[in-house]
Amino acid sequence: MINDMKSSGYIRFLFFVCIVSALGGLLFGYDTVVIAGTVSMVKSQFALTAAMEGWFVSAALQGCLIGVAIAGWASDRFGRKNVLVLSSLFLLVSALGCGIAPEQYTLIVARIIGGVGVGLASIVSPLYISEISPRHLRGRLVSLFQLTICLGILVAMFVNAGLAGLSDRLMNTDVEGWMHAMFAKEAWRGMFAMEALPALAFLLLCFAIPRSPRWLAAKGRKDEALSTLKKVRATDEEAEQELAEIGETVSHESASISQLLHPGLRKALFIGIFLAVFSELSGITIVMYYGPSILENAGFSMGESLGGHATIGIVLTLFTLLAVWLVDKVGRRPLMAVGNTGAFLGLAGIGIMFHLGVTEGLVLVGMMCLFVASFAFSLGPIKWIVMSEIFPTKIRGRAVGIATLALWLTDVCLSQFFPIIRDSMGVATSFFLFACFLIPQFFFIWKVMPETKGKSLEEIEKEWTRAD
Repeated sequence: MINDMKSSGYIRFLFFVCIVSALGGLLFGYDTVVIAGTVSMVKSQFALTAAMEGWFVSAALQGCLIGVAIAGWASDRFGRKNVLVLSSLFLLVSALGCGIAPEQYTLIVARIIGGVGVGLASIVSPLYISEISPRHLRGRLVSLFQLTICLGILVAMFVNAGLAGLSDRLMNTDVEGWMHAMFAKEAWRGMFAMEALPALAFLLLCFAIPRSPRWLAAKGRKDEALSTLKKVRATDEEAEQELAEIGETVSHESASISQLLHPGLRKALFIGIFLAVFSELSGITIVMYYGPSILENAGFSMGESLGGHATIGIVLTLFTLLAVWLVDKVGRRPLMAVGNTGAFLGLAGIGIMFHLGVTEGLVLVGMMCLFVASFAFSLGPIKWIVMSEIFPTKIRGRAVGIATLALWLTDVCLSQFFPIIRDSMGVATSFFLFACFLIPQFFFIWKVMPETKGKSLEEIEKEWTRAD
């Protein structure tokens, strides 16, 4: 009876802790996609050029670079939990700042602040989950981060669509003052400001979760590490055995980032960067950010395009749930192989449709859904899982930071230059390029990518160090 109570209690607490950390993903998804419903309104209100449009869209991504640049060092120095708190504060300030911004430059600064918060969360949320999860659940629990990103995307899409409809209704009423400005005349303000609610919840809940046991062990705080492990493992004996394994591995680690230049870890760094960069070169960010404008160009009305975009968001969420279910059963590599194939076919199909001018209704949305569904159970979650698994404890934050920095640099370039490429070369060419970027990944999955299913973080680390 006592063991049953311990088992059910640890599972509940473990999931609570992981869900709180994964809320960083929800804000990540909301913050990066809410802009999709605001671009045309902000562009019209402030008469943005194509270059200014690109700056507005990529401002949060530029902030992400700052967040990523400090997150790895800060999480290794001050702990994963403290950086999660900092992330929530940046996101809260950004949401409120965007809601009251008087002109485009203030709006862009507020978006950059939010981007810093997203950059911090993009590293530390999956990192924290991987370090507190048992090996047999780690892939599933880290996948919660990608799932909450999808939920954040979905919430942003429905908020955008809902406030766009509310704006139309309020314009024909006697509502005045801040309500009229926030939700009618300038509905984009309400779209940004709504993020303050989950940001505040994230901030408060972060104080209820423990510090990472592996970070505590690396800092020599073994009693605290053991106390945390006993709360998130089925038995005290399991917690003690895991702490002993962590202690043995950490004792042989260097805290220097130069450790990544050793042969085995150099390969690990390459794998992390490759997964990060090529998942973004697939064009997922463009579909999420520019989806409504792409659909408008294909002949959809504003309301229809936001509705089609929301459909894509639902597909993204449902197929991420598939990854949560399968990743610890099937493994990382098989899911990546199937998903990469589906994503390639979806992107090629979208390009062909735009090239032929066949962009009517459900067919185009269906091809986008094929791409998004394939991405959702493979390229999306697995990059976060593998990146959070393959590096040594003492430098894990900084190493994940390097790989994530590569991800955000890729996103900044895509978001900044996509409007220019779209206007000069056409949408079809853009999607053909995205499809071509996935071709090297077939070889990477087959020859380079490791399978980490069912292995402890310490076992994975020892495999790299044996290759030194």
